[in-house]
Amino acid sequence: MSAMEPQDLSLHRDKALLLIIDMQERLAAAMPDEMMARARRYTGVLIEAARQLGLPIVLTEQYPRGLGPTLPEVRAALPPEIRPVEKVHFSCAAVPEVMRAIRDAGRRQILVCGMEAHVCVFQTVRDLQRAQLQTFVVQDAVASRAADNVSVGLRLMERAGAVVTSTETALFDLLGCAGTPEFKALAPLIR
Repeated sequence: MSAMEPQDLSLHRDKALLLIIDMQERLAAAMPDEMMARARRYTGVLIEAARQLGLPIVLTEQYPRGLGPTLPEVRAALPPEIRPVEKVHFSCAAVPEVMRAIRDAGRRQILVCGMEAHVCVFQTVRDLQRAQLQTFVVQDAVASRAADNVSVGLRLMERAGAVVTSTETALFDLLGCAGTPEFKALAPLIR
């Protein structure tokens, strides 16, 4: 696997969109507590960063009748106009409404978080890469029922061409510099 060019590792707030995949109640209940607590926390940070920096947000729910609605704390953090896109495909890229939302937003960089890392997140990232969209997977904001499956998912996504990053790395990349009103609003979230 060849190394990426430095420009391929840069997030830009005018090019980025946040995609939150299947952060749902019944699915979350099956996750290890510590992993789920971390994913919840950092998903909240990513939502607030998206709000402060003007990134569009797309939210999905996998078969909500079976897996329940989006976690209440995630819903509460989102702008009220954000409505979940229901799906049964594992890959969000197989859902026309998701791809239309991405296309309509005019963004080519997709910042990805959610569940499960080795199923819906992996298949989505793989297919978004195939669609010539640049994906950034936020490793501390994804979860699976087993830690080994998170590792497998992250490795597969990286092999597919995704940038595996962390919330803090992504946040500071999007901010670009300190001293701005956005920096002052978001810095406390990662302390």
